[in-house]
Amino acid sequence: MSLVRLEGVAKHVILPDDSRLDILRDIDLAIAAGDHVAIVGRSGSGKSTLLNLMGMLDRPSDGAVWFRGEPVRKMRAGKLDKLRGRNVGFVFQQFNLLAGRTALENVAMPLGYASGRAFWNRNRTAAAMLERVGLGHRIESTPEQLSGGEQQRVAIARALVRRPALILADEPTGALDVETGGSVMELLDEIASEAEAALVTITHDLHVAARARRHYRLEAGVLTPFDLTAPDAGAAAAAAYDRVELAPELAESVAPAESMEDPDAAPQPDGAPEAAASLSDAPAGDRATEDTVEVAS
Repeated sequence: MSLVRLEGVAKHVILPDDSRLDILRDIDLAIAAGDHVAIVGRSGSGKSTLLNLMGMLDRPSDGAVWFRGEPVRKMRAGKLDKLRGRNVGFVFQQFNLLAGRTALENVAMPLGYASGRAFWNRNRTAAAMLERVGLGHRIESTPEQLSGGEQQRVAIARALVRRPALILADEPTGALDVETGGSVMELLDEIASEAEAALVTITHDLHVAARARRHYRLEAGVLTPFDLTAPDAGAAAAAAYDRVELAPELAESVAPAESMEDPDAAPQPDGAPEAAASLSDAPAGDRATEDTVEVAS
């Protein structure tokens, strides 16, 4: 049985002039436990919208989403919130950490909605997860005192503290330099493998996508598979991506045009509002603020 499955999923919005903008078109995708899938596409191609549908933050205009064989469209809001909070972890490009709160407080935030022993042991569990991502010595540091790579590791610890079955990473290395980004992806891969969790990475970087076992391209709302492990696949994917011809010898070093302009620049501390800290775990009463922040990401 698939962990999450999309069948014939489409998403559109009606513009002020009453015309329709199609964001996603007829998408079929099945992801199993322990799978690692990368979805590549330009900004504006619908990647984040697709991630929101997989994470059950949004509903499709057409088609259906299933989670562990159960149709999401039939779930009540309260049940859906609990299901998402227990099973889905989100990792964002801009970290979305709470300014002024310690790393421990940021990571423990999702457990504030837990019950019983999980709630009472939330600080101990959060400290153990920070130790797991190599930040046991930084638990009292605030985001303003952490480097970009450290902030992203705190965000990963927060996403994984409830041991989700599905990890959704939206441009997880987009705000990091190449070396730090590689370390972050190795950490995500390692922890996802240990927990047998499914990992879906949304990225515009073919080098990040190459770490996955299955690769998809999202273009004009259409999702198509391709194989980055095949000979010359990197050059072929990049040529389709950029609409230019690439020499085969450039296949190993190709990177899309949307890579960071200054890979050595330190990311600015995130000033996201407090409600954005753990969007996958908030109760139904807090959803309005959450959904606004999630879709904007």
